[in-house]
Amino acid sequence: MKLTRDFYGRDTITVAKELLGNVLVHNVNGVLLKGRIVETEAYLGFEDKAAHSYGGRRTERVEVMYGPPGYAYVYLIYGMYYLLNIITEKEGIPEGVLIRALEPLENTNIMALNRFNKPYDKLTNYERKNITNGPGKLTRAFNIGKELNGTDLCGNRLYVEEGEDKDFNIVETTRIGIDYAEEAKYFPYRFYIESNPYVSVK
Repeated sequence: MKLTRDFYGRDTITVAKELLGNVLVHNVNGVLLKGRIVETEAYLGFEDKAAHSYGGRRTERVEVMYGPPGYAYVYLIYGMYYLLNIITEKEGIPEGVLIRALEPLENTNIMALNRFNKPYDKLTNYERKNITNGPGKLTRAFNIGKELNGTDLCGNRLYVEEGEDKDFNIVETTRIGIDYAEEAKYFPYRFYIESNPYVSVK
């Protein structure tokens, strides 16, 4: 079952935790790429110096953050990597959840070709472990780019469906790669499934 708008339109920390174990789906011309969400980070808008909308910043780039919940916010970093975020809370509250890592489930061969330009059965053990264990890696494996920015996650192209395995422990810790964010870099807003091999940094 696909997650609904009501799921996303709640407290961002809650959504970040409850996304764990659910399944991200990208429908690419009828082929479904699927991966279990194993790591997320919450970004709390106005008061969070790590968020693009900190202090009420409102530009064309971040406009989707101010819209309704359940939409994709996709942006480019370092001129190389796209990151996928899911907008939360009510319209006008610019918060969201970064999808940091996935456990590949279906059509892994396509993911391998997208990431390493070779089929899955030709990947080394290191490459298999690293196929979707980071926010820029998973978007490349899932062929998620700027064209998906603003996509309604309650539609049929990019969405999250309920996962079957919810028997796990959640680790709560600090976020990664936000040294610029002063005190916000110490906020415990990163969440991951304990012992999952696809978590980016344990």
